[in-house]
Amino acid sequence: MITFRFVQSLLAAALLGASALGAAPVRIIFDTDMGNDVDDALALGLLHALQSRGQCELLAVTITKRDENAGPFVDAVNTFYGRPSIPVGYIGGTAEAGPSNYLAEVAAHFPHQLKRSSDAMPALPLLRKILARQPDGSVVLAQVGYFSNFAALLDTEPDEFSPLNGRELVRRKVRLLAVMAGCFQESADLHHFREFNVTQDIPAAQKLARTWPAPMVWSGYEIGIALPFPAASITQDFNYTPHHPLKEAYYAYRPPPHERPTWDLTAALYAVLPDRGFFDLSEPGTVTVEGDGFTRFTPKAGGRDRFLKLTAEEKIRTREALVELSSQPPAR
Repeated sequence: MITFRFVQSLLAAALLGASALGAAPVRIIFDTDMGNDVDDALALGLLHALQSRGQCELLAVTITKRDENAGPFVDAVNTFYGRPSIPVGYIGGTAEAGPSNYLAEVAAHFPHQLKRSSDAMPALPLLRKILARQPDGSVVLAQVGYFSNFAALLDTEPDEFSPLNGRELVRRKVRLLAVMAGCFQESADLHHFREFNVTQDIPAAQKLARTWPAPMVWSGYEIGIALPFPAASITQDFNYTPHHPLKEAYYAYRPPPHERPTWDLTAALYAVLPDRGFFDLSEPGTVTVEGDGFTRFTPKAGGRDRFLKLTAEEKIRTREALVELSSQPPAR
């Protein structure tokens, strides 16, 4: 019997292209403030779909939100997609005010092994361990939360995993950092806009923007706003199973007909498929983070940084890709 989901998956494969085009899967680490918004959860589902298509390998998930329920939720999502062994790293430290409105509630309904975030391996040694094992120039990082983990990674000392310090380890192993942060195309509504991921740890954002030794592509606030996640997808496309962690997280966070911006999904999509025409890129330049958290882009020939841009045609195709990937059933 040919089902609707089967036909939908064929259409999505045509949209995104076959995975067996000879390219090796992208080795990716996903760094997230899981729990502050629901786009982090959808982005994690998108990465699992891309791994099922053979287009990436999710090496680890590291967390920058200090919430004891963030790790169990990530573990529950990984387990739902059939990958419970993906390592999870946690930043630790004092808990944040205002706990998530979906992490604990949703994780409780799905199998997982991690009982508390603090039971996970600390993020910095996990990052060093994972990076040290990868071929040079092979790792892509997707940062969709605070800058805390990756900025601190630069200051790490040689250890049992690598004789390199953090900066040299990043320089040798990382070929791209795709980061959801900042705002680079101002409008009347976005004048001198200070984006959340930056303002939550301004010193870390300033440090990373100033000293990161590998290429960076920024997905600004304006990109996710331009690509709202369709409410109809949330109500219909996840119904292949009676309970889905992404759908339940979305409803717990803010139910349809609200259409949440796809901020974190855009960075994850670009990190894995940068050459598939989903986005345009700015000219090269340099991003600086000012004292109030404002991100300023200065064009510069040969600069390390670029930011994502969208044409009207790209909006249609990219939104469809985000929906198809994040709602794709787990590979069984």
